[in-house]
Amino acid sequence: MSGRIAIQLWKTLLLVLTLGVRMHAQSPFQSSPSIPNPDPYTQTLHVLAPNAPEIDSEPDAAAADHRSEEAKSPSPVVVRPNHQPEIDRVYYKNRLEFAFDAGWLPINIPFVFDVFLGDAYTRAPLDYTLVPLVASLRWHMNDVAGPWIFRGNWDMTVSGSITVIPRGPETRYFSYDMGVRRNFVPRRGKIAPYFDGRLGLGRIDAKEPLGVQFAQGQNFTFTVNIGAGARYNFNPRYSLSAGLNWMHISNLYLSEPAFSNYGINVYGPMFGINVRLGKPRHASE
Repeated sequence: MSGRIAIQLWKTLLLVLTLGVRMHAQSPFQSSPSIPNPDPYTQTLHVLAPNAPEIDSEPDAAAADHRSEEAKSPSPVVVRPNHQPEIDRVYYKNRLEFAFDAGWLPINIPFVFDVFLGDAYTRAPLDYTLVPLVASLRWHMNDVAGPWIFRGNWDMTVSGSITVIPRGPETRYFSYDMGVRRNFVPRRGKIAPYFDGRLGLGRIDAKEPLGVQFAQGQNFTFTVNIGAGARYNFNPRYSLSAGLNWMHISNLYLSEPAFSNYGINVYGPMFGINVRLGKPRHASE
C-alpha cells in the first residue's frame, strides 16, 4: 500500500514539474535577449497584448535628458536693436548749444535782393573786407523729422557779434542778431548740411558824414546774414562747421536825403565750433 502511494506521489510531482517548466517557457515576463532589463510598463503591455510590438523607451529617456539640459541652461538674453540713428543724438528738441563762428568775407557784390526792389544790380566802387566774430546760443526747436533729403530739424539762434573791418573806411561793427537754421540730418554718418538766415541791428563807425564818399551814412544800421555749409559732429557734444556766408550792412535809407545809403555786401568762408550745454537727452526719452 505504501509502495503504491509513493509511486502516485512521484507521478504527481513529475506532472507538476512538467507543467511548471512549460508555463515558465511560455511566461510573458521572460527577459528578451535584446532587452536584458525590461521595465514594468513594457511587461504590462506584453501581458495585456502579447502580440503588440515592443516599445523602445530609450528615445523618451533621451528627450527627457534634452529637456533637463534646456531647463538647466540659462535663458538667452534678447537684445533689442536701437533703430535710432546715432546722429539723431545730436539733433533733438530742446537741445541747447554754444557756438562761436569766425569768417573772412572779402568778395564784394551788389545787394542780392535788388532785383525784387526794382533797383539796378550794381554796387558802390568802394571795397570792403569784413571779419565777423559771432558768439551764439542755439536752441533746437524740434526733433528730427521729414522725408528723404529734407529730413532734419530747426534751431533758433541768438547772437552777439563783433565785426572787424580790415579793408574799408570804417573799422568796426557791433550787432545783435536772431535767426533760424535748418539742419539736414542724414540717417548715417557724422556730416549734416545746413542753411541759415539771421537779421540784426547794430552800430558802425560811419564815415560818410565825415566826408568819405560811398561810405556808410550813419552809425545805426541793420544787418542780414545768409549762409550754408556743413557740420561735422565728432560726438554728441562737440562739432565743427564750415560754409559760405553773405553779410549785408545798411541803414535802410534812414540817412537819406542827407547821406546816401550805399550799404556793404560781401561774402566769404565761415568756420565755427559748437558745444552742447547741459546734459544729453537719454535715448529712452
